[in-house]
Amino acid sequence: MSNLHKNHFELLGLTAQFALDTQLLDQHYRQLQAEVHPDRFAAASSTERMQSMQWATQVNEAYQTLKQPTARARYILALKGVDTEEENNTSMPADFLMLQMEWREAVEEAYDARDLAALDKLLGDMRQESQDLQDMLAATLDQQQAWQEAAGMVRKLSFIDKIRADVAHKISKLEDE
Repeated sequence: MSNLHKNHFELLGLTAQFALDTQLLDQHYRQLQAEVHPDRFAAASSTERMQSMQWATQVNEAYQTLKQPTARARYILALKGVDTEEENNTSMPADFLMLQMEWREAVEEAYDARDLAALDKLLGDMRQESQDLQDMLAATLDQQQAWQEAAGMVRKLSFIDKIRADVAHKISKLEDE
């Protein structure tokens, strides 16, 4: 139970960096899940059962945070004392804002036309833009340690995550019709 209160990377036995081996993350998560499974503590004291539940909760939270790139970057910055200010700092470079507006218009047009192929293509474009940003984030966080620059990239990723979720929702609505 000594794993309580470690940071997510320490808990999952990983190096604290953005570039992450997701297979290793999954493997370490499954190992920890087996260790903290409630069945293993069925005969334990109520205190030990409570600690195992806290540990299991922390393991799940760590895994969910590190698995998702935007959340992982946000977490690394939080460990460094940097707030990404996503709620109150919405200033973005003009070219990025134009891209967002173009995507939103194209998504609405494709959705209104019930054009699944166009929505899929847009989703692919967004996925590529997100991957490019993640690649830059890996360098910015892991090598350059440029925290404020990385915070701006996290804000961009967050924007892309939201529009991707919107497009995925629209696609599933059209498929369900």
